[in-house]
Amino acid sequence: MRLKTSLWQIEKLKEMHKENNIGDPPSNFTTRLRHRKRANEVLTDAQKSCGSRFLVNDRNKYKSMLIRTYSSIRMIGGFIFTIYMGHMCIWLLVVGIQICMANELFNLLRRANEDRQLPGFRNLNWHFFFTAMLFTYGRFLSQHLVNTITTDKLLYRLVSWIVKYQMFICYFLYIAGFVWFILTLKKRMYKYQFRQYAWTHMILLMVFAQSSFTVANIFEGILWFLLPTSLIIINDITAYFFGFFFGRTPLIKLSPNKTWEGFIGASVTTIFSAFVLANVFGRFQWLTCPRKDLSTGWLSCDPGPMFKPELYSFPGWVPPWFPWKEISIMPVQWHALALGLFASIIAPFGGFFASGFKRAFKLKDFGDSIPGHGGITDRMDCQMVIAVFAYIYYQSFVMSQNLSVEVILNQILRNLSLEEQQLLYMQLGKIVEERLPVPY
Repeated sequence: MRLKTSLWQIEKLKEMHKENNIGDPPSNFTTRLRHRKRANEVLTDAQKSCGSRFLVNDRNKYKSMLIRTYSSIRMIGGFIFTIYMGHMCIWLLVVGIQICMANELFNLLRRANEDRQLPGFRNLNWHFFFTAMLFTYGRFLSQHLVNTITTDKLLYRLVSWIVKYQMFICYFLYIAGFVWFILTLKKRMYKYQFRQYAWTHMILLMVFAQSSFTVANIFEGILWFLLPTSLIIINDITAYFFGFFFGRTPLIKLSPNKTWEGFIGASVTTIFSAFVLANVFGRFQWLTCPRKDLSTGWLSCDPGPMFKPELYSFPGWVPPWFPWKEISIMPVQWHALALGLFASIIAPFGGFFASGFKRAFKLKDFGDSIPGHGGITDRMDCQMVIAVFAYIYYQSFVMSQNLSVEVILNQILRNLSLEEQQLLYMQLGKIVEERLPVPY
């Protein structure tokens, strides 16, 4: 009935045009009228649920999956090689990723015309970035640097001086950047310049500060970097494949391709993987021993009670035909469950935040450096969230808070000069001699 009415209206309008000598209506007139009519038609249930956007209904999904898979294999291979090379190589990898992320984000609000009128202004962003890097890594790794050069007296004094005044040096560099910014302010460019200034500081706070906690995790033991990072990778991959084959129920509007099927499937897989991987990683001293300096040699240490298996007997309701009567579990595996729970439920919100951010700027991806994935920032959004959690969790629930000889020695090396250390050595020797029993 609606179709007949529409055709009748079209014919009636054509006759009116001819009678009034207006001429034929435009060629696209019929198309526009029919398009307006279709817009008023009732949508199907599948269209209402945005099902056509899901990977399960995407005709090109297998081509996209292959591209994404090849890129993932290359990244995972490079990641494994970096883990094998040790703490320093992992740190350099993190620094490289931070620089790439900063470059992608700095470019979002840049305009070529304004930049041409402000020569050298782009360097100000990187000045603040490397100042923040010096401050953050100086706080995290100063003691490791001191422990590395203790054999050279001159270099030791120089490094000790830098460590002592590191905060003042960083503050002076920041003030220099602040003055530089004020001196470069140009009429009719104020709004653009202040927007860039605020944008730079937001990047340092939201991206660099969070991802820097990763480095602290590395030197506490590669396991505390490798485990949370692996869980995010597992969660991301399994969420993609569960959504690829089974996804039909939308999860959140910010990410139309995310589904409840992918979220739940990935959560279960991630929590199970956390428990298993902690047992596997905990068997290697290369992954569990903390690194106290910046050397690259092989590590050997007492793994401590955290990585020593404990036997747990099965309860009485387990049937007698079950082949195992007890199970060996490391204490670190219980902590891994907390990391797995966070990686599967909370960390994905870092991705949702990035999705909302891209929608605000009308972007599909932050970059195109990784085929099938987008930019570096697209892959690191959830990693930043769990890096902070892993550091805080380790400091709160895992690391021993009691004083030890090693902790006191580190404080002495960091805070006392070489002369003060010699004086302490002599006085401590006298005290020990006085307390020793006198031989008869």
